[in-house]
This record gives sequence, structure tokens and C-alpha cells, in this order.
Amino acid sequence: MAEFDLIRTTCLALIQALTEFLPISSSAHLIFPSAMFGWDDQGLAFNVAVHFGSLFAVILYFRKDISQILLGWTLHVTKQQESNEARLGWMIILATCPIVVAGFLLKDTVDLYFRSTSVIASTTIIFALLLWFADKKSNSTKDMNSLNWRAFILIGVAQVLALVPGTSRSGITMTAGLFCKLNRKDSARLSFLLSIPAVAGATLLSFIDLLDESSVNWLELLYGWLLSAIFSYLCIHYFLKLVTSLGFIPFVIYRLLLGAVLFLFFV
Repeated sequence: MAEFDLIRTTCLALIQALTEFLPISSSAHLIFPSAMFGWDDQGLAFNVAVHFGSLFAVILYFRKDISQILLGWTLHVTKQQESNEARLGWMIILATCPIVVAGFLLKDTVDLYFRSTSVIASTTIIFALLLWFADKKSNSTKDMNSLNWRAFILIGVAQVLALVPGTSRSGITMTAGLFCKLNRKDSARLSFLLSIPAVAGATLLSFIDLLDESSVNWLELLYGWLLSAIFSYLCIHYFLKLVTSLGFIPFVIYRLLLGAVLFLFFV
């Protein structure tokens, strides 16, 4: 059984929890513990555990929305009963299709060509500016039920860009939502709902690969999962409050500073 390093496990689990849903890029933040402490990736089993923790948190937080969407979608499939919930269920499926296809086709290409620090620093800054522009120019008047299918496809295609490290899946989907005139809170809520199939699919594929591993520290995995779940839940809750009152500018400023630090000290 691998050694359980409490400090390392805590640090990496917190990074996962706080960067999975905030528009600030987990890839950019994982550079720091690796560079400062010489830490390598914690391993496939740990990645599965902390991502499952984040997935558990978002499902728990949006459990009422999810149950209503699933019920509405099921009634539409079985009884052709129309509802906003059924439509939203179909639109989430539609918006998820691009990342599923691109994930299978482009994963090896991304791993080979786009995992350098210079790429991560560049995308951290570029997509911060894009988020700023979207937040500044968007009328932000619509809710999720007001978006047409073209808007959901656009947001789904934007999510594909998150395959490039430093982009931030949540950041790019929120940016696309703002460009589609979605209000700030619903841009964030839709991003969180879209994260469920995206994170679930990636976690499932990683879990399949994990079946070949023989040495697993279950205490470390349980601790990482629990920490990730708790702080992901808190992150979602307070982010929705913050973005409603202050918008995305604090995260834009943070990303610009982060990108500058990466260029100055790590490129």
C-alpha cells in the first residue's frame, strides 16, 4: 500500500475542489505544488476519488433541479408530456455531445501537444480576457429556459475548448452562456449542470483504467473524496452568491495575475 502523505493529499484535494467549478483553471494551479514541492501527480486512483467528490457535491447541491429535470425528461420520453424540465434535459444532452465526441478523438492530441506551462499560462490569460469581454458586453437578461437549441450547441462546443489545459471548463461554459445573453447566475448554474455528465464520463473512463492498478491506499482515497466533496459543495454555494452580486470581474483579475505569475516564474 502506498504511503499516505496527509499534507500533500490535503493540498491536492483542496485544489481540485476549489478549481473544478470556479472559472480559474485547475491545470494552472497544479503547477505550483509540483514546482514548489516537487510533487508529481498523485496518481490515477486519487484523481478518480477527488473528481468523484466534486461530482457528488454538485449532484447533492442541485439535487432538486436534477430530480425535476429527470422526471420531466422521463415523462416526455414515455408520455410525450412537454415541460421546461424535459426541454432542459434534452438541451443538456445536446450540449454534452460535442465534448463526448471531442474527448474520444482529441485526448491523445491534447496530451501530446498542449500540456506545456506556456500553453497553460497563455490560455489562462486569453480566456480571462474573453470572460471579461463577455461579462462586460452581455445584456445578461435570459434564463436557461429562454435559450434556443443553437445556444446550447454553442455552449457545448465551447466546452470542447476545455480539453486544452488552462482554459477552465467552468470558465469557458460560463463565458459562452454570457455571450448567449444568459444572466450571470444561470450561466453559472448551467455550467454546473453541464459538469455532471462531463465529470461523470471522465471519472468513469478513469475508473475503468483504475481496475488494472493493484496498489491502492483506500484511506487516502476516502480522505481525498470527503475533502473534495465538502469544499466543492461550499465552493458552489458561495460562488453563486458572489457572481450574482459582483459578477465575474474578480475571477478575471485573478486569472490575469495568475497567468502573469506563470509567465514570469514558470515559463
